[in-house]
Amino acid sequence: MISSAEVGPEGEVFFNRPLADQRFLEPASGLYYQISGTGHEDWRSRSLWDRAIRVTPEMTDRPGQGIDSQQFAGEPLRLMARTVILPGSDTRWIFIVAQAREGLDAQIHALRTTLVNSFLALGVGLILLAALQVFFGLRPLRHIRREIARMRAGEKSRVTAPLPKEVQPLVEELNALLAHNEQQAEEARRHAGNLAHALKTPLTVVMNAATAHDPELAPIVIRETGTMRRQIDHHLARARALGRRGAAQSRTEVWPSLEAVERAVERLYPEARIDRDGSQSASVRVERQDLDELLGNLVENAAKYGGGSVFVTVQPAGSEWVDILVEDDGTGIPAEERERIFDRGVRLDSGKPGTGLGLAIVRDVAEIYGGSVTLGESEDLGGLLVRLRLPAG
Repeated sequence: MISSAEVGPEGEVFFNRPLADQRFLEPASGLYYQISGTGHEDWRSRSLWDRAIRVTPEMTDRPGQGIDSQQFAGEPLRLMARTVILPGSDTRWIFIVAQAREGLDAQIHALRTTLVNSFLALGVGLILLAALQVFFGLRPLRHIRREIARMRAGEKSRVTAPLPKEVQPLVEELNALLAHNEQQAEEARRHAGNLAHALKTPLTVVMNAATAHDPELAPIVIRETGTMRRQIDHHLARARALGRRGAAQSRTEVWPSLEAVERAVERLYPEARIDRDGSQSASVRVERQDLDELLGNLVENAAKYGGGSVFVTVQPAGSEWVDILVEDDGTGIPAEERERIFDRGVRLDSGKPGTGLGLAIVRDVAEIYGGSVTLGESEDLGGLLVRLRLPAG
């Protein structure tokens, strides 16, 4: 409209070419225009017929923006206005285009209906697809559930059904967990059986002495209860180590623990000489209390059964292990007896007090933490060499 408008000789506005939309020519067609200027008569489209659009301040305040109007009774309008100064005229002309909202509202309603129906169909389709995906995608998990139910019923011990590779790692971890639980249950059963067996003999001795009214009953009770206490201490130490085995953050420096053990053993065996050498910064992934238990048993055995000299060496074995070597100048252990000595209650020297549990405790606790204990012959002192290997911290 603006590009087609010109100012005539008498200052009136006219179009130098007709507008393309024929609805401007049809009365009450719903599409209107009007050009208003101060001091000039409004120039209206034929579609307005005998009506005129009232110019409001809102039109001049919001140029180029759509404005809803209720000027025409029963025909809501959507207006757009622009103020223009045309060449050859000083008048500020207000160009107004209006359209009945009925058509717009019908289009908006149709669009909303289409969108709602489309999104409803999309939503139903997505729900169906999700249901199908869950049904087929989780089918392997239902197989696993049935396998677990069969394991709970005692029909099998592992998940062995062929499954997709996506869930195979889960099955492997589940089987590993079952194996771990079985191992722990077996360890608990063996632990309980060992404790019961260890306490059975002292209790039998006490019962027999009490039944026979042995005059030495008091010393027998004291001796046998001491044996039972040591057995209980051993099994408690093993149980503590089992309970703390999962503590991946355990980290203990070897040297301070070795110093504490040395002070304790020197008070028990003041005639023994204990020397230390090696890395003072080495650490192991073992709880401090369990490390004290390991070193205490080894150093005490070396001081008790050796000839008076004990030498302890701490040395890293690569980046993953730390070796602790405990040597003495005693008679050592014959090669054929070195494996049997780890059995509970086995003692090669019955002339000295003891329960035969020291090396058994050391082996059990070390293996719980993933370490090992081996016996050999000391090249320097000539006695027994115990190599305790523990994971580095």
